[in-house]
Amino acid sequence: MNGEELREALRTEMAVTTRPPSLSVDAALRTGRRARVRRRAAWTGVGLTAALLAVTGVGAVGAPGTDGFTPAAPGVGPVLPPSVHDTKPAWPTGPDGRPQEDRTARAGTRYDQAVRLLDALVAVVPAGYTVPADPANPPAGQPPLRDHQAQFDDRVNGVEVWSYTSSLTMQQGQRMGRLLVEVHSAGNPLPTEPCTLARQFWGMPGECELVTVGTTQVGVVVSPGADDRFDQWAAYRHPDGVVVFVAQSRRLGDGQPELAALPFPVPRLAALAGDARFHLR
Repeated sequence: MNGEELREALRTEMAVTTRPPSLSVDAALRTGRRARVRRRAAWTGVGLTAALLAVTGVGAVGAPGTDGFTPAAPGVGPVLPPSVHDTKPAWPTGPDGRPQEDRTARAGTRYDQAVRLLDALVAVVPAGYTVPADPANPPAGQPPLRDHQAQFDDRVNGVEVWSYTSSLTMQQGQRMGRLLVEVHSAGNPLPTEPCTLARQFWGMPGECELVTVGTTQVGVVVSPGADDRFDQWAAYRHPDGVVVFVAQSRRLGDGQPELAALPFPVPRLAALAGDARFHLR
């Protein structure tokens, strides 16, 4: 078939083909609304299933980390189910004036707060311990020797609530352990009773003592339960609502020999939770 025959064949086919109806905006909107209702119904089913599993005592629980510092997710807190809303979360604005890619701040004021928190943590390490820095090219899979993170948690009554986590390795000879501080900004929904607050740290239970520091009381978990990612941790809520957790562990993980003893006695650990250097606003 030459070019002229092809054009003639196309014209003939178009002439005998029924023209499709015009696009109806109302019909398209109705179709979209029906699809939205179906999606919401599907998520409702997921929520009911999760609630049924919770009532019957069936659920998936993450195993404690076996390689040292292993939070359940970047930052702290349980993994939440997908939102039923159709839009993505409105992440905070970064220093470039654009929304963040996710919960983690990788630059700007919030990021700088986490860096300063790590510096403050290094400053409280007791004499007799060193704080090694990460090598330029660490082995694959090795947890960082020093780490920090700023994470957006939620908006409460229009106020952004953030959490800041910094951790480091304490070394004594060939033995290594870990020290961590976690700060939740004012407006967080964490409990106020000291021991209840202490048991909220990474959802880890344990035997808690009330320790008096000046005129305040600090909750200190002196003996962990089955989840032993840390040996001891203290929790304190400042009058303005800022919450500070300080945790210590004799173990670093990944086969390193552990410290012979914990660096901080319980009273000192409690005092660190109320230390003004960890009070981020």
